[in-house]
Amino acid sequence: MSFRFCFFVFLGCLLLVPEATIAQETKRASIVVEGARRVCETDENFVCATLDWWPHDKCNYDQCPWGYSSVINMDLTRPLLTKAIQAFKPLRIRIGGSLQDQVTYDVGNLKTPCRPFQKMNSGLFGFSKGCLHMKRWDELNSFLTATGAVVTFGLNALNGRHKLRGKAWGGSWNHINTQDFINYTVSKGYVIDSWEFGNELSGSGVGASVSAELYGKDLIVLKDVINTVYKNSRLHKPILVAPGGFYEQQWYTKLLQISGPGVVDVVTHHIYNLGSGNDPALVKKIMDPSYLSQVSKTFKDVNQTIQEHGRWASPWVGESGGAYNSGGRHVSDTFIDSFWYLDQLGMSARYNTKVYCRQTLVGGFYGLLEKGTFVPNPDYYSALLWHRLMGKGVLAVRTDGPPQLRVYAHCSKGRAGVTLLLINLSNQSDFTVSVSNGVKVVLNAESRKKKSLLDTLKRPFSWIGSKASDGYLNREEYHLTPENGVLRSKTMILNGKSLKPTATGDIPSLEPVLRGVNSPLNVLPLSMSFIVLPNFDASACS
Repeated sequence: MSFRFCFFVFLGCLLLVPEATIAQETKRASIVVEGARRVCETDENFVCATLDWWPHDKCNYDQCPWGYSSVINMDLTRPLLTKAIQAFKPLRIRIGGSLQDQVTYDVGNLKTPCRPFQKMNSGLFGFSKGCLHMKRWDELNSFLTATGAVVTFGLNALNGRHKLRGKAWGGSWNHINTQDFINYTVSKGYVIDSWEFGNELSGSGVGASVSAELYGKDLIVLKDVINTVYKNSRLHKPILVAPGGFYEQQWYTKLLQISGPGVVDVVTHHIYNLGSGNDPALVKKIMDPSYLSQVSKTFKDVNQTIQEHGRWASPWVGESGGAYNSGGRHVSDTFIDSFWYLDQLGMSARYNTKVYCRQTLVGGFYGLLEKGTFVPNPDYYSALLWHRLMGKGVLAVRTDGPPQLRVYAHCSKGRAGVTLLLINLSNQSDFTVSVSNGVKVVLNAESRKKKSLLDTLKRPFSWIGSKASDGYLNREEYHLTPENGVLRSKTMILNGKSLKPTATGDIPSLEPVLRGVNSPLNVLPLSMSFIVLPNFDASACS
């Protein structure tokens, strides 16, 4: 069996590579973490997941992967769903999506019947307008309160407008139904962290578009509504988020200029940089470091636009599922997607993104949780580990390793030191890594003999360690690999143990390996690792 054939099969097929197939090469890499200064900071709750509005009959490419997983029809009584959210303590949840600009709220003087979404060829995205009953809104808030979620709710920005030509919509936004809905929300004491205005209406739009001039003026109106409704309330006043669309520099600039200082608190944009969910090149894109890096320009440009025209606002990724149209089957819900997802979290944070919302928590192929069962997919555990380990402070990092070794560094969360995220896209090289703060070497690399891939996966871990009175003797390591070496496995392995709900239906504990702080650090081929360095001298993290 040739190496070229083995490599292709390993990346593209659900096949376990025989142990003797790939000879493993160990390379050395040096990492310098500049710990004297934070290059930027994320929000405390950087990791975010979305709940969408799609009905069960939303389909793409002859697949209908949504089931009953939407805001309107999802079973909120399932214990595993509750526990999956509670594990984050807390998880930020954004409620919104393509159909949000067709949602009316069954409150106040609603002049149309409150009916569910129905398939309609002439409707936006093939569906009619839909309606949110206040009974369902009460149920959602009871659920969100029980889980401790931090809530962003996306509001309808097309209400009252009319279609002009093509995708363009004009006319004034009718804020009455929205104001009645916000009034109801406040009267019930429901806590909303942020109200978001519109979904994918920016620039040329997706299903519809609104000019930046109209959008900016309507944001001023909405800000006034929020200020008025919350003026005499004991509730914390939510921030205003917009526009929740795809970044176009001229449109975003105009929006900030028209709305003016202090109106928009957060500028959101969406990322689907892997293309369509049925693209046969999805796996190739995910495993290509040069392709993954291309989207950094978008993060950089969004941040620059805000710095130049709206310094009062912060950038968020309001929605990102990798592949659009419900994600990629047997890709977005498997281990391999975490190469893309964790790289996105690291890269976006490096460019001053404060929050990153994953499409979706449940629904489509890109759900963190499987629809119906709510069993976590691999990306769920990647998100949970990031949330627990990576702090707000983002540090600059340099490496002499090849492009396949991707490195990110943050101040550790809730404790001293630094946490590294190491992503190894190479299928044949493991890396022995040395880490330095530019002055002092914290970890030294040590050469090893070549071993096969499965030999490395079977390498025993050291679990013994404790904190000494004069400092930390150990570091924590969290090594993520696919079950049986199959990249498109739906089971993630953490330090040799499968991550699955327990027999009692709980989220499994995510236990590290403890290794001596001076022992060599090894990164497996086709793996991701979080490394917690408690004794790393980083003044920016003190």
